[in-house]
Amino acid sequence: MVDLRERAERICASRLDARTLRLRLLAELGRAVPFDAYAWVLTDPATSVGSAPLADVPALAELPRLIRLRYLTPLNRWTTLVDPPVALLSEATGGNLSRSLVWRELLRRHDVSDVASVVFRDAHGCWAFLELWRTGGRTFGDADVAVLRAVVPAVTTALRQAQGRTFAAAAGRDRLPSGPLVLLLSPDLEVVRQTPGTREQLRLLVPRDDGGPPVPAGAYNVAAQLLATEAGVDGSPPLARVHLAEGQWMTLRAARMDDDPQRIERDIAVTIEASTPAERVDLFGRCCGLSDREQELLGHLAAGSDTREIAARMYLSAYTVQDHLKSVFTKTGTRSRPSVLARALGS
Repeated sequence: MVDLRERAERICASRLDARTLRLRLLAELGRAVPFDAYAWVLTDPATSVGSAPLADVPALAELPRLIRLRYLTPLNRWTTLVDPPVALLSEATGGNLSRSLVWRELLRRHDVSDVASVVFRDAHGCWAFLELWRTGGRTFGDADVAVLRAVVPAVTTALRQAQGRTFAAAAGRDRLPSGPLVLLLSPDLEVVRQTPGTREQLRLLVPRDDGGPPVPAGAYNVAAQLLATEAGVDGSPPLARVHLAEGQWMTLRAARMDDDPQRIERDIAVTIEASTPAERVDLFGRCCGLSDREQELLGHLAAGSDTREIAARMYLSAYTVQDHLKSVFTKTGTRSRPSVLARALGS
């Protein structure tokens, strides 16, 4: 286990992008904790709603259904795993896997016999969750849990920092929509219709080689979170901020259509638009590990406040404000107010 932890820590220190980081870590984990399938989903740190999945599962063709069921399954939900941050389906069900909604409705058809769930969370938010599947009657054990727990702290920090590196100064805006795009999904998360131009815009934002519909995976996740909220499974808002490329971030939200409030099976509207400055600043501060006071200060900077105004609003001396600024610069890898704002705001 020590060797694996050291190899994982070396990978985590390599400043890789989040996708490459996950792939490299999966290769290492697979040697110590063999698995037959996986789903590793980045999440919005504030809402814990999935934003960028990386998956290799036999149910991939049923992705919307899988996502809906996972969000509606309270058993071993990533939002409930705290300490330890690892749980096994076989243990949580007492060996009776049919107690799990997602297993009854989907996983059993793919011969899944156990699922190891891992959450990557720190003081700044929930950054991802990982699920490893075993099939053919094989289950995970205490040794597997110990291995997974050992790598969680380093991996959590690496995932957070990888997201932080996506914030770039003078980020290109050519791919971002000028206004909100709207997708309508059925309660089963099937695409029903969309506003004019949405398909064309999404093909630019989410290019696909297989000719399939250009629907961001985050759209399914925020819609599934809406269903979970309505069912009382989880209370977080159905919102996720999703990174595109070159410092560009989109915010996805889900809400029921209100054309006929009496209908139980109303469609779900998912809006997709460029993240606001406030949304970017909040996420950037979390990614860089800012304290609450440093995050507040960054918000005032983004609003255009100078040192005197910040000191008055935060009930601090100007000298203390300067000390906080130095800490912000250190944590964000910047040297001045313009440079930290350029990264946070992408301008």
